[in-house]
Amino acid sequence: MSETVTKIMLVDDHPLVRDGLRARLEAVPTFAIVAEAGSAEEALQRAEQQPIDLILMDINLRGSINGIDLTARFHVDFPEIAVLILSMHDKTEYLMQSVQAGARGYVLKDAPGKDIVHAIETVISGGMYYSAALAQKLARPMTPGQLLTARERQVLQHISNGESNKQIARELDLSVRTVETHRLNIKRKLEIEGQAELIKFAVENNFR
Repeated sequence: MSETVTKIMLVDDHPLVRDGLRARLEAVPTFAIVAEAGSAEEALQRAEQQPIDLILMDINLRGSINGIDLTARFHVDFPEIAVLILSMHDKTEYLMQSVQAGARGYVLKDAPGKDIVHAIETVISGGMYYSAALAQKLARPMTPGQLLTARERQVLQHISNGESNKQIARELDLSVRTVETHRLNIKRKLEIEGQAELIKFAVENNFR
């Protein structure tokens, strides 16, 4: 009886990085790289076109949506797809934001190939996988503000000033839809629902 093949999509804005990952992972008989993308738009399009079991997701992507925000989008729109962050960033805030967004694991790009393979196998089996050094950081308490990305903190600063989505979009050179997405992600991460409560949080935590 043949083993089940895991269908993987590589999401990274550097083609050379994707080439290296593809070569490394396709050496595993049970892995198949079925799609690649360098931006959030491309990744979402690929996911609609064919079945995917797991995404290896970089944080830095082309366009206005980063890998963490895209992970949150996949968590909602494609909950059957597991997301494993593969990043050069080892900062606690990125790790925590990824967990909050629904990532099933976080591995550093300089990890040995066998660790990446093990991470994929663990996640596909229903588990969670974090590099040893990163796993220790998960136990450390963080302030709510540390869960936000740099862009989300910028948006929150403008929200605290009472600016509309349209005004914020103009100030940050973003689309209104992108600002709306950031606003929703901020509320989700901070577990805040109302506008007044969001502004109150921003003021009390010196986001002005």
